[in-house]
Amino acid sequence: MPSIAHLTEEFFRTLPFFWKPLLLTFELTIASVIAGSIIGLFVALLKVSKFKLGQIVANVYIMVIRGTPLIVQIFVLYFGFYKVIDLGQFWSATLALAIHSGAYIAEIFRGSIQSIDKGQMEAGLSLGMSTGQTMRRIILPQAMKRSIPPLGNQFILSLKESSLAAFIAMDELFSLARRLSAETFDEMTYFLIVALYYLVIVMIFTYIVHVMEKRLAKGDV
Repeated sequence: MPSIAHLTEEFFRTLPFFWKPLLLTFELTIASVIAGSIIGLFVALLKVSKFKLGQIVANVYIMVIRGTPLIVQIFVLYFGFYKVIDLGQFWSATLALAIHSGAYIAEIFRGSIQSIDKGQMEAGLSLGMSTGQTMRRIILPQAMKRSIPPLGNQFILSLKESSLAAFIAMDELFSLARRLSAETFDEMTYFLIVALYYLVIVMIFTYIVHVMEKRLAKGDV
């Protein structure tokens, strides 16, 4: 077990090396969450629609994605699809994370949409709006507001899951820690350092989500 002094020394010594992988981790997480949210919203709307085929497609997608490991999905996209189209490391990882998180985000959106009182849909229809207009103007704004806290938690989860991109040689935080460990044979030091990076980032985003939850709670009063 490395000493505190050694960990501190190595943390500051390697700080310049971790800066670029840290930014890449942020880019990967943000891109995958945005894409995953779009996928999730589309799938959620299919699930709550009266379109039977759409419901089946949405249910199969969620079942397959939630029933298979993320690392397998990354490998399938990176090693399987590149024969048809070379997505590259970043977009392979982004797409895999987006498809993976989209299944969970779909359930978040579905639950938020179905939590809105059915009378509001009836009220919108009685005012002459179509089902789509009522969903867009009345239901979805409220559902989006209710979905922010669990979406924040999903963002944090996606941030941690981005470490799996290291297995397709993407130079993010965990990948750099593996490389430094291999070069120095000091595995524990660098894995503890990268764990500290993830811990600090997760604590920051947890605080942001907590603040947003409090503000939303005040708005509901």
